[in-house]
Amino acid sequence: MNIEVFDDIARVLHEKFNVDAAQLRPETTLESLGLDSLTLMEFVFAVEDRFSVRVPEEKLDPRQAGITLEHLTEVLEAEIAAPRSVAQAA
Repeated sequence: MNIEVFDDIARVLHEKFNVDAAQLRPETTLESLGLDSLTLMEFVFAVEDRFSVRVPEEKLDPRQAGITLEHLTEVLEAEIAAPRSVAQAA
């Protein structure tokens, strides 16, 4: 797990969604943060914007139970590293 990516995710949660920084550990699940489903979707969009990537819903559905911040970090790392086609970059 890339700690810089994790730290950026934690920063988004803390600064934009007022989540207590003490709660933000790799094993923390999205559902345990107390965000409703709409806020979870807004969070995913904010993280995607932060990293300039789009994560397909089949790879990450924030409504799915048990998704940890570590898993989210790993999914984002894979999307960041994935080659992008010209159509995707536009």
